[in-house]
Amino acid sequence: MTTAVTIPRHGGTGGRTAVAARARQVVKAYGSGETRVVALDSVDVDIARGQFTAIMGPSGSGKSTLMHCLAGLDTVTSGEIFLDETEITRLKDKKLTQLRRDRIGFIFQAFNLLPTLSAIENITLPMDIAGRKPDAEWLRRVVDTVGLSERLKHRPNELSGGQQQRVAVARALAARPEIIFGDEPTGNLDSRAGAEVLGFLRTSVDELGQTIVMVTHDPVAASYADRVLYLADGRIVDEMLRPTADAVLDRMKDFDARGRTS
Repeated sequence: MTTAVTIPRHGGTGGRTAVAARARQVVKAYGSGETRVVALDSVDVDIARGQFTAIMGPSGSGKSTLMHCLAGLDTVTSGEIFLDETEITRLKDKKLTQLRRDRIGFIFQAFNLLPTLSAIENITLPMDIAGRKPDAEWLRRVVDTVGLSERLKHRPNELSGGQQQRVAVARALAARPEIIFGDEPTGNLDSRAGAEVLGFLRTSVDELGQTIVMVTHDPVAASYADRVLYLADGRIVDEMLRPTADAVLDRMKDFDARGRTS
């Protein structure tokens, strides 16, 4: 499970690619003694740079815990996690906060937009807080990619749910992070708006070279990825390259069937 694989979506010869993030023998446990619960059980995984990776698994499988640990939002009990060559599991809180701000983007179910700010102000807010000036050309590309050029002066209450999530996607992309983590980013959207946002995430990988890791329970959402990792009982038990919605659904049904017979 530790081999990084290049999976070109639109042609190309493939080959090996750089690793944006990696986990080595990561354990995340809660409690102790008889009440100890292992959420992640000696996980090894590489996240390839410039690819879209989806993480799936039944409830309680550890998929969100894995994403939170990879993103530095949660600590590990043991093991190592690297962002590029930086071991984030050894960073002090202040350095870890700075790393998350400067090198990682986040997209969640809740749009987390400030209602008093316009779309463009919400997009640039993290950089404004950090005292960094946006790269004007990159910001324009991001805004064009997510289709918000005509809505930048609108406040969140003047935007649809899909448009609000596109603002959140643009906010994550605008600072040019090394990697973006999404936790069910289309969970609060209808199917049409969800497809729009997923399309923009796919485009950000194909055209902007972004690296994305997304936790999802939706086979359709997973089909936008280059690679799907399947978790069960805190371990990566399978992966799928070039996923389709039907293939992902069939694989999830297999896991459900195994769970009922075990």
